[in-house]
Amino acid sequence: MRHPVFVLAAFVPLLPLGAQATGRPAAPDTARKATYVAGALSVPNADPFPSTYRARPARTVLIRNATILTGTGQRIDNGAVLLSGGKVVAVGATVAAPPDAEVVDGTGKWVTPGLIDTHSHLGVYPAPGVDANSDGNEATNPNTAQVWAEHSVWPQDPQFPRALAGGLTTMQILPGSANLFGGRSVVLKNVPGRSVQEMKFPGARYGLKMACGENPKRVYANRGPSTRMGNVAGYRAAWIQAEAYRRRWEKWLETRAGDPPARDLQLETLAEVLRGNIYVQNHCYRADEMMQMIDIAHEFGYKIRSFHHGVEAYKIADVLAKEGISASIWSDWGGFKMEALDGVRANLALVHAAGARTIVHSDDAVGTQRLNQDAAKGMAAGAAIGINVPPEVAITWITSNPAWAIGLDDRIGALEAGKNADVVLWTGNPFSVYAKADKVWIDGALAFDRGDARTWWKTDFELGFVPVTMGGSR
Repeated sequence: MRHPVFVLAAFVPLLPLGAQATGRPAAPDTARKATYVAGALSVPNADPFPSTYRARPARTVLIRNATILTGTGQRIDNGAVLLSGGKVVAVGATVAAPPDAEVVDGTGKWVTPGLIDTHSHLGVYPAPGVDANSDGNEATNPNTAQVWAEHSVWPQDPQFPRALAGGLTTMQILPGSANLFGGRSVVLKNVPGRSVQEMKFPGARYGLKMACGENPKRVYANRGPSTRMGNVAGYRAAWIQAEAYRRRWEKWLETRAGDPPARDLQLETLAEVLRGNIYVQNHCYRADEMMQMIDIAHEFGYKIRSFHHGVEAYKIADVLAKEGISASIWSDWGGFKMEALDGVRANLALVHAAGARTIVHSDDAVGTQRLNQDAAKGMAAGAAIGINVPPEVAITWITSNPAWAIGLDDRIGALEAGKNADVVLWTGNPFSVYAKADKVWIDGALAFDRGDARTWWKTDFELGFVPVTMGGSR
């Protein structure tokens, strides 16, 4: 976890949020969520804070004459993408424009899916970065699985529109890494909202933030655990309790005999992991600790979806591939503490070459604005040791692979017919330091246009800011 940096820029409001063309809110993914029964019941996969996101009205848009990176490993030169009804309708070398379509000339430009960040703290560590806004770590107990990141998200964080201007359309907001169990993550669409519910991705799974190594050791040095063996004992003790809790509730839900067991918010989250409804997102730097976390997952029958930071992921890249665990990592961060000492610049390329799902994540409010540039650094480091990753493959590191890590690869992360129309038009090759996001669509609605200041999102926090002049007058 890093504290965000407040970067000043000129933004003006987007058009107000509105209903879809149907006038109805986006339907939740009922296949992902069981029916929530109100009351003091521990209902599996319950949704007590449902998304109220509504897609903005979207025009039919045809982008043509552009270089297209689909996010599936395919590159189409001088191709076209058709967006309609909030979905990608067609992608190819030639796509006919319907009579009502707005035609966008992409000559000299590139098109990609919207970028996805699996590790963000926007909203929970908002700008300005002061103690009053620092809500990412509930550093009161090694196990705070009962807390949910969404209850700390401040929708007015001015870092959201900066990330949008960098092509970021979806992000997983995680609690910090002070604790063995930090709490639930939340997946957000990068759109304006009065509440976090208006930003929540409908039907997205929750994640459970877990953390290895130095951070929980440092935070709880005088309260325990203070060693890595203490960390492991803490994980195992919690899972033992969670398994017993899960069995008690499932027996009662089956029979409904007598009073239900007492609810425990902490154990509810862990039980949902054991049921497969919540994905484990595991902060872990060292290879040996990642191997131990895999053993713990085997012991208690859950899956780790992604190791985050993974500075030593290259050492066990073959194991990650075999286990089906993705690596959410940086291109070249390392050496800033002992567990990050053994980083190599080719980490991304080496993990990719071993066949594991490779992801570029940020853990940083500025880095999330430049995920494409971080991926480019990983490409360059790979090329230096003979691992050549072309743009059409590297784009998966920031689109389809992170979509898989948060369980949304059936809806976002690729330009394929039927998927959500989250699309970025770049001024050039997105892996060039000179490229900028020119236009960004979310669910087919234009969310950002670099050439039209009327589309620039400015949060309410910024609207209320009036700078003081040098003379002291206003």
